[in-house]
Order: sequence, then C-alpha cells, then structure tokens
Amino acid sequence: MPVWSDFQIHAIQERYDRIAPYHWLLERLYFVPPGSRKRVVAQLKPSPGDHVLEIGCGTGPNLPLLSRAVGPQGRVYAVDLSEGMLVRARARCRSLSNVDFIQRDALNFTAPVPLDIVLFSLSYNTIPHHAAVLSHAWRQLKPCGRLAIMDAKLPDGHLGKIILPAILSLMRHTVIANPMIRPWEELQKLAGSIEMTPLLFSYHICLATKQQQDDTIHRSATYC
Repeated sequence: MPVWSDFQIHAIQERYDRIAPYHWLLERLYFVPPGSRKRVVAQLKPSPGDHVLEIGCGTGPNLPLLSRAVGPQGRVYAVDLSEGMLVRARARCRSLSNVDFIQRDALNFTAPVPLDIVLFSLSYNTIPHHAAVLSHAWRQLKPCGRLAIMDAKLPDGHLGKIILPAILSLMRHTVIANPMIRPWEELQKLAGSIEMTPLLFSYHICLATKQQQDDTIHRSATYC
C-alpha cells in the first residue's frame, strides 16, 4: 500500500513537487465533489480576526476563502511539505497579505498564537504520522476552536473491497496516501464528539469543537 511511511521525506517532497502542476487535474481524477471546499469552510465558521492553520494546503485553493473570512486582522498559516505546491499557492494568493506560507512537516510547526481553526482538506490521508499531527494541531486550538478534516473514504461493504485495488493502483502513480485511514475515529478520541457530514462519492467532513474546561466543576462545559 503506497503510504508515506514507505518513503523517505525527500522522496515524498519530490513526488508532490512533480505532481503540483497537475493538482487541478488530480481533483477531477479523484472526483472531488464540486463546492466541497466552500462547504467545509462554511462549517468552520471563520470570523474576522481569527487565526487559521491549514495543514497540507497544496496549491492553495482554500486559502482565498479563508483569507477573506478572517479579514486583515486575522491570519492564515498555510503549511505544506512540498515547495512545488507552495510555489503555486503563493502565486494564487499573491494579492493576499494575511497568509503565511510555511514549507515544513506539520508536526514541526507551531503557530505563534493559539488557533481558532485548523483545517485538513484532502490531506489527512496523505500524512504518515497523521495521528501525531492531529494531536499536535488539536493542542494548538483555543477553547471553542474548531477542527475539520475533509477527505475521502472507501465505500462500505463489497463495493469498497471491489474498488480498493484500482484506488491503490491509481495512488501509486499519483498521490501517496492511505485510503484505509479513518480520521473520524481519531478525531473523536481527542474531541469526545464530532459532526459527520457526508458528501458525494464517499467524501466526508468530520468537524469537532474543542470544549472549554471549567476548572470549578472539573468537567467539560459546552460554552462554545
């Protein structure tokens, strides 16, 4: 199975640098649902002044949406391992002054301020140490901060088993990812509860809010 753990970091960077010019085509090849990016940003409810981290921003299709939502007083931190992806993201966002681009393993990036929002958009299943990255991102959220993962999963039942060989073959020649990852389960372990929104073609959004801790009664209080 073509997961990141099978590759050296430089090989991963080279793969994504190489496919960066074809990022738009890959979205069509993998049947990314139209409007899914607007949907996940709307569910995150970014507000003026918010600080947002996108992990695995790719060529930056979400960044204008996030930038406009947080406004000039907010900040968007766009992290990606691939400089090739970030070159295109910077070009897409050249007029946006509130976006910072960081080429780094997300596990080694800590935002300079506590975060209001974290987004994984079609990136979570491409991260080999995804659970560690998720935990690191979750710790950076403010109380009442929101984290969303938008990704695809295999269809349930026999259909998933039938198409798995074809999906794996396609991934070997395009992205490096693991379709067996179940991000909603990993997020639920951190958050306690999540919202799941199904999209077309077995895509989904899982969303969680970090509850505020009430130190007086020593339990999570749903103030958010």
